[in-house]
Order: sequence, then C-alpha cells, then structure tokens
Amino acid sequence: MAAPRSCGLWSYARAMRSYRFPGLRSSWPGGLLSARLLSQKKRAPETHFGFETVSEEEKGSKVYQVFESVAKKYDVMNDMMSLGIHRVWKDLLLRKMHPLPGTQLLDVAGGTGDIAFRFLNYVQAQHQGKQKRKLRAQQNLSWEEIAKKYQDEEDSLGGSRVMVCDINREMLKIGKQKAFDRGYKAGLAWVLGDAEELPFDDDKFDVYTIAFGIRNVTHIDQALQEAHRVLKPGGRFLCLEFSQVNNPLISRLYDLYSFQVIPVLGEVVAGDWKSYQYLVESIRKFPSQEEFKEMIEDAGFQKVTYESLTSGIVAIHSGFKL
Repeated sequence: MAAPRSCGLWSYARAMRSYRFPGLRSSWPGGLLSARLLSQKKRAPETHFGFETVSEEEKGSKVYQVFESVAKKYDVMNDMMSLGIHRVWKDLLLRKMHPLPGTQLLDVAGGTGDIAFRFLNYVQAQHQGKQKRKLRAQQNLSWEEIAKKYQDEEDSLGGSRVMVCDINREMLKIGKQKAFDRGYKAGLAWVLGDAEELPFDDDKFDVYTIAFGIRNVTHIDQALQEAHRVLKPGGRFLCLEFSQVNNPLISRLYDLYSFQVIPVLGEVVAGDWKSYQYLVESIRKFPSQEEFKEMIEDAGFQKVTYESLTSGIVAIHSGFKL
C-alpha cells in the first residue's frame, strides 16, 4: 500500500504546482523570478549626488535644498572660495560672448544675476559708444538737436534683453534683491524654470549661457537639447564650468584646497559643511572636457570648442546652432 500512497502524494503535488490561485502569481521559484524581475524594472533610475548614489528624483530634491541653503551666503562664499577669481572668469565669459545691442540672452541657473548684470553693463556701454560715434559723424547738428536725440533715446540697451531662469526660488529672490539695490530695471526679467524643460518657445534667444550650473542638472544631455531648442538659428551656447585639471601638481593642490578648505569655509561662513562638500564633489563627477564637448555636439551644436582658464581649473565651452 506504500507505493500507491507515494504515487498519490506526487500526483497531488504536481496538481498543486500547476494550479494558480485567483489573483495571485505562482508561489513556486518561477513565480519568484518573475516578481524579482518586475521589481527591478520598477526600481527608480539612479545617478550621483556628489560621491553618493541616489535616485534621479532624489537628486533633484537634494540639489534644490543645497542652493536654498547656500543662497544668502552664495556671493560671499564664491569670493572666499575662489579668492575673487570667479569675477574674472565671468568677465571673460562676457568678452567671449561680445554681445551687440539687440542681443536676446537667456541665462540659465543664473539666479544671483552675476551674468545678467555684466551683460546689461556690456551692451549698455556698446550702445552708448555707438550713439556717440553717430553724433560725432553728424558734426552739423546743433546742441539742441543733439540734446533732443539723447532725450528721444529711451532704450539705453539698444533693444537687448536678458532672461534669468533658475529652478530655485531662493536664488531668484537673492538676484531680484541685488538688481533692485543696484538699480537694474530695464531689459531684465526673472523666470522660475527647469533647465531640462525650459518654459520658452523654440528659436527665441540669440545666446544661451549657464555658469557653474550645468553640473548640478540631473540629465545634462536633456538640458543641452533644451538649450539648442530655444536658440535661434545662428545662436550661441556658452557654458562656464569647472574642468578636470591636467597638471599633476596643480591637481593635487586643487584637491587639497577643495576637500580640506572649502567645506570648512562653508561651515564657518555659511554654517553648512554638507552643501559645500557636495559642491566640491559635484565638480569631480562632472565629465571631462572632451566628454562634455561630445555631449554638446550630440545635442546638435556645431563648431564646439573649449577654452581653459586659470591653469585648467575652469573652462568656457561654446557652440553654435547652425
């Protein structure tokens, strides 16, 4: 009788394996494997937040918190961390841009207004110079006619405009206050927006700039595609960003200063060690000059170049939308 009993148990087990309970996946190993694969598919894509691995959604939130935290001390810390050299770097960006009166600029991640203010100063000086040359060419005008021409000249920027776009409200708030304090009114607008999904129409701007901001974007390739989309044909892309230092001696000194000094300054001046630790780490995670150049070309830009500044610590990447 033992054999028939064994046979009966085996038949029962086989029947149970083939049976599926309503609403449930099989509890046998095949079902476990399917569930595991489904779980892996649903897992959120990961990226880096400095040297930490986080989900893409989490990175956006963390970066927002960093800049919300450092906004009030951002300018002071920039001066202390770079010994004021960041001002020279930004001046060089404007010289490379060489905007003429009538230029329409989009400055992304530019909440504190540093690039926008330099742009307005530059185009105003260009426009005033152009007007003076016109007047000198018209020597037969009377003083009354000259004075009237100056009075009729309402737009001191020659039609130039700059749109500052930043994803962080606190950074925009600081920038707007600086603009008010310094008397910037005409030709300047502020927009809350994401570099990966810009709230502007196609072919709208002559120049797109982003200074020390693109390394904080979750999807750099998507931000570059958006830059290409909003530029007019013939428009220019200009990016000022930290780069990888090739000189071994300078690289070691740079690392020592970055990891041992800057976070301490962040704690002392801004009361925020972690945010400045992230900012240092984000520089090291940014693609190399050649890799970033390829990304810009993949976005559709032509004649892409990069110019190293200050022993290669910072570089200006540029390209044209043809």
